[in-house]
Amino acid sequence: MSDDETIVGIDLGTTFSLIAYADASGPRVICDDRGDARLPSVISVMPGEHGQKPRILVGWPARQHAVENPTNTVHSIKRLIGQGIDDIRSELPFLPYTVAAGPRDTVQVQIDGRRYAPEEISSIILRTLRERAEQHLGHRVHKAVVTVPAYFDDAQRQATRDAARAAGLQVVRIVNEPTAAALAYGIGARGETDQDQPGRTSLPIPTCPTSDAETSAAGTAQTCAVYDLGGGTFDISILRMEDGVFQVLSTAGDTRLGGDDFDRTIIGLVTDEVAEQFGVSISAPATRQALRSLSEAIKTRLSNEETAKIELDLGEERVYRRTITRQEFESLVEPLLRRTIALCEQATRDAGLTMQDIDRTILVGGSTRIPLVRRLVAECFGHPPYTALNPDEVVVLGAAIQASILAGHQSEMLLLDVTPLSLGIETMGGAMGKLIVRNTTIPCRATEMFTTFVDGQASIRFNVLQGERELAADCRSLAEFELTGIPPMPAGMPKIEVEFLIDANGILNVSATEQRSGKRASTQVVPNHGLTRDEVNRITRESVAFARTDVDAHRRIDLLNQVEFDTHKTEQMLAKVGHLLDPAERERIEQEMAALRQEAKDIEDLDELYGRLTTFGHHTLRLAEIGIREALVDREQSRPS
Repeated sequence: MSDDETIVGIDLGTTFSLIAYADASGPRVICDDRGDARLPSVISVMPGEHGQKPRILVGWPARQHAVENPTNTVHSIKRLIGQGIDDIRSELPFLPYTVAAGPRDTVQVQIDGRRYAPEEISSIILRTLRERAEQHLGHRVHKAVVTVPAYFDDAQRQATRDAARAAGLQVVRIVNEPTAAALAYGIGARGETDQDQPGRTSLPIPTCPTSDAETSAAGTAQTCAVYDLGGGTFDISILRMEDGVFQVLSTAGDTRLGGDDFDRTIIGLVTDEVAEQFGVSISAPATRQALRSLSEAIKTRLSNEETAKIELDLGEERVYRRTITRQEFESLVEPLLRRTIALCEQATRDAGLTMQDIDRTILVGGSTRIPLVRRLVAECFGHPPYTALNPDEVVVLGAAIQASILAGHQSEMLLLDVTPLSLGIETMGGAMGKLIVRNTTIPCRATEMFTTFVDGQASIRFNVLQGERELAADCRSLAEFELTGIPPMPAGMPKIEVEFLIDANGILNVSATEQRSGKRASTQVVPNHGLTRDEVNRITRESVAFARTDVDAHRRIDLLNQVEFDTHKTEQMLAKVGHLLDPAERERIEQEMAALRQEAKDIEDLDELYGRLTTFGHHTLRLAEIGIREALVDREQSRPS
């Protein structure tokens, strides 16, 4: 492979973004001229001087001008990408820049009189990273492995891919951030000590993917939990690593929980106290931007010190001053961190494991430097978390390793990820027919046969769903498409194969094919926006709370559909060959059919309804046999002599 085909790894983060590549010496991050691997995920549009065009600042310069240019400086764009305007309303009070609704319920950011899509802002950050890599490597870069939170849905993944394309990058693989971190851990942790190494920019590649003396024997399996708490999102993934195979067993997360939310607890504290002491509201964009930057700095300082001083100039000789302690800060953020622990417990259960089965816990993301995070994680899993790898760099190093694998430089490792939520279609009566259940290893394919319910039906509309509930109304609709041109046939005769295909990037493709006619329709699921935090929480919480009632509701729908189908077919058969039955037998079938339809409306006991349906099937068996015999006779008589 030529130099200009180098595949880079990119971590497009909420707070910082990084880029890395791998060579014969191993993966290494690419630093800027100051030796810093981090690029702040911030852009600022500065007014042009003397009639010139506005200037776009990216990274540290944009961050430094945030207070003087608050309404034209954009941060935390990752929390908006792939979202709809209704999804991010809770974000709006904390943003100094203007966010408006775009077409098709998308989000747009208004800067200096112009509207930008989140993908466009992200592409500016990605382009800056690409240019940094090209300057370092001395040739063009146009292929990348890009990481995303494990709980990013199809819309957010597609939006990330679009942003990369706009930056001149072909995304050869999308990798979940915790999985990338595990990949870096698996090949680079051996020989490290359990302490952060902020200056580290590369990892050695040992001859086997083991981690330390505990797992140095070749072929020894290790089960790891990757706790990934970044600036805007949280993910927990449970993985098994053995002989170079990295298999994700389960994943859980929250796309609206991260360092930004911890900053906001400080912002809320200061805002309330300023209102109480001075009777003023912090509403000016410049003051809000300054308070956001100050809160982030205080959070960082309290990770290393017991106290931090806050000082905020409110103008008119009013200055807010106070000292906040680490204990006070921890009391503010503990409810948020408890939510991450609940997700850790869920992911472990989903993997079919207990906390005692987890050999190592790996911390990823800058927010894991908070001491309370490390204490809670240690309590949860029963052992201190592994912190030898730089939490800011471990994801991008893993992305570079995956890029190296895809480029053919490493063949001894295999990455097996999972889909975070179940996928299916809406079936007759409003049920959720799951084709791919959550935590299924990807890439994957699932098919199921369906048919029509109405005689002569020429088209079927498919509603693609995502969620854990048994009813379509309780799940999220991802997309709809229609299969048309089905030849008119009696109900139940068409054979329609529905296929769900999830590729290695977690992108869903759905198709439906009528087997007799060959008619086909398909779609790549690209919804307008992704899952909100409340939706993800509701999906996982209600799937447990309503499991029994959901199953019963689904079963009732199936039984009612079967009653309607069986009685309808019996009516048709009686009209055709009922005269061949004994009159008393025919009358009994008609009475049972009417009774079954009425009981289907009134009966509460599903087992009893199933029994009645089975009995009805037995009593109409002779009618079905007569119908089949007469159909065969008609077919023989219709043949040319």
